[in-house]
Amino acid sequence: MPRADRLLRLLSVFRMLPQPVTAARLAEETGVSERTLYRDIDALRAAGALIDGAAGAGYTLTEDPALPPQMFTRLEVEALVLGLAEVTISGDPMLAKAAAEAQAKIIATLPDRVQRHAIHAVTRTYRYERRKPAPPHLQLLREAAWDERAVDLTYRDVSGQLTDRRIWPLGTAFLDREVMCLGFCCLRQDFRRFKVLEMSNVRLTDESFRPRRVPLLRSFIDQLSGNSRQTGPA
Repeated sequence: MPRADRLLRLLSVFRMLPQPVTAARLAEETGVSERTLYRDIDALRAAGALIDGAAGAGYTLTEDPALPPQMFTRLEVEALVLGLAEVTISGDPMLAKAAAEAQAKIIATLPDRVQRHAIHAVTRTYRYERRKPAPPHLQLLREAAWDERAVDLTYRDVSGQLTDRRIWPLGTAFLDREVMCLGFCCLRQDFRRFKVLEMSNVRLTDESFRPRRVPLLRSFIDQLSGNSRQTGPA
C-alpha cells in the first residue's frame, strides 16, 4: 500500500477506535508492523496532526489536519447521528460500515463540546423487525449505477418464473421489507422495480448507458409519482 494511502488509513482508524488506542491495535488495524506504525505516527505529527501519547501508553488523536473544522447546532448533531444510525441498521454491511466511518469523520472535525453531544446523543433508532440481509450483489448494482454500466442477471418475477435479463440499474430503494433496484429492463423495454433478493447470477457487463442514468431516473420517479402510466410487473 502506498505510504500516503497508509497514512490516510491510519487517520481513519484513529477516528473509529476508542482512544487512547495502543500501538499494537493500530498496527493490527492498518496491517503494518509496530515499527512502521511509529514512523507513520511521526509522519502524521510532522504533517500537523496533534497526536498525544507514546509507545506503551497509547495514542489519542486530538486534532486532525485532514479534516476542516465543522460547526453544528445540537439539533443538527442529533439529526446526523440519527440518520447515520438508521443507515447502520437498515443498510447492507458495506453501507453500514460507510455510515460508521462517515460519523467518525464528522465527529473528528467538531469542537470538544459538540463532540460530546454527538457521542452522547439523546436520540436513538431501533428496528424490532429487520428486513432479510441484503445479498452481496447489492454493492455490484450500486457500482453499476455509479458507472452507468448494464448488468446481466436471472430474475424470479411475480409469477415465480425465472427469466434472464439485461438491465440498466438506475438506483436502489430501501423499503420497509424489501430492497428494490430501480432500472430499465432491456427485455421488457420499460422501467421496472426489481426485488434485489429475487436476483441471481448477477454479472457486470461492458455495455455502457452513459450519460442516460440521471434523465432516465428522473423519468422513472415521475412515473412512480403518478405523473405517467404505472410501471408494470417485472
